[in-house]
Amino acid sequence: MNDIVFTRTSGWIPSVVREDGELKLMLGAGADANHEPRTFTFSIGEAHLAVIREDLTRHLLLWSAVLPLCDAAGTRGRLDENAAVALLDPILLAAPADVDALFRRIRWDRSRLIAHGADIGLLERGQVCAAMRTATETPDGKRAQEYRADRRRAERGTVLGPLDAAILRYTGQYLHGATVPRRMPDAVDPALLHQVLRVIATAQQASTGMRIGRDPRRGKRATDRRDWDRMTTAVEAAVRRAHPELADDAVRTVSVLMCSEAADRSRSTRMEDDEEPAGHRADVAGSARKTALSFTDDKGVEKKWLRDGPRTATAEFWEFVADRSAGDNEVFTIEDEEMGEGIQLHFYADSIARVTTLREGVGGSDPEYRVEYSLVDGIGGYRNLVSAFVRGGCAALEQHGPWMPDVAEFERARRRRNAR
Repeated sequence: MNDIVFTRTSGWIPSVVREDGELKLMLGAGADANHEPRTFTFSIGEAHLAVIREDLTRHLLLWSAVLPLCDAAGTRGRLDENAAVALLDPILLAAPADVDALFRRIRWDRSRLIAHGADIGLLERGQVCAAMRTATETPDGKRAQEYRADRRRAERGTVLGPLDAAILRYTGQYLHGATVPRRMPDAVDPALLHQVLRVIATAQQASTGMRIGRDPRRGKRATDRRDWDRMTTAVEAAVRRAHPELADDAVRTVSVLMCSEAADRSRSTRMEDDEEPAGHRADVAGSARKTALSFTDDKGVEKKWLRDGPRTATAEFWEFVADRSAGDNEVFTIEDEEMGEGIQLHFYADSIARVTTLREGVGGSDPEYRVEYSLVDGIGGYRNLVSAFVRGGCAALEQHGPWMPDVAEFERARRRRNAR
């Protein structure tokens, strides 16, 4: 059992304990194979305890130097206690110049010291003792996170100006570019907020009238990648034109903010609002052609749509696709059995087939069909084709060709497109 001899108020700074009558430094670092925190101890002397008790700077420096040894122990290995003990005198008892020299030779955890208030400029110049004059017992984890984020940017040659940094803070992407951007005006220095809002206004004006539709082929919440790319291009061009001094990171985060908000608006609409162009519902209601349709997927699952139902055929179909589409389920069919015609969508190949019954099977004979193929330009092209078929059947698809009855000709056309 360990008796605590000395501990600081911060729970993570190493404590001194007495174990079987022997003084030891105890610290938590890393995790074991079960993701539980690991605890390490190694022996210290009374002189070391006296310095740890009285000198926060030396205590933190020792912690920073021991942490890499804990990392080296991994999830199961033992701490190299000899190496840890060898750090005690040079860090706790040596002159500041000697400590600085030691830290130029060993591995140490820079972020830990920065979290506890170390002067970053002095640290990077190798003056670790002087840097720790501003150290505090209470850590600021966000300060260390920002330092690591700046280091990552520096490694790829990016240096942020004050406005760039303010824009990244506004979108919540200063620390992690992979986070979903949002508007956080309170995170920005008030002196810079007006300039940030001018950049945001430029982006909003550039994206006015643009939308990011949904892509049911990839699930209920997926959005159209092409729409996203189009909005990105428009926003970034406008922002760079109006604010040429901005770094790429700042321009990018503004475009991601605009696109994310547009995508969220799309996801919040009902499927028929998202998929149906203006006047489409009236067109369908006024048509005598489509009274019932059958939707099927490549797994043989079928769904019926009736004209007197509460939702449009296109809304029902795209919801069926969003529910059923998967990597091994990329062929969907819409069939009008009464009219003897249908379309088959091949999502894996960006193509479609329209099928018309030329002669019904009689007396056990097989029916005769005309099958024609066409290439499709993304989810937008599929939406147009499905809407046209629902409104007017296969005849309404003629203008969306060319339609190729020869499979070999169609495959050549598909290969030519894919080679571009």
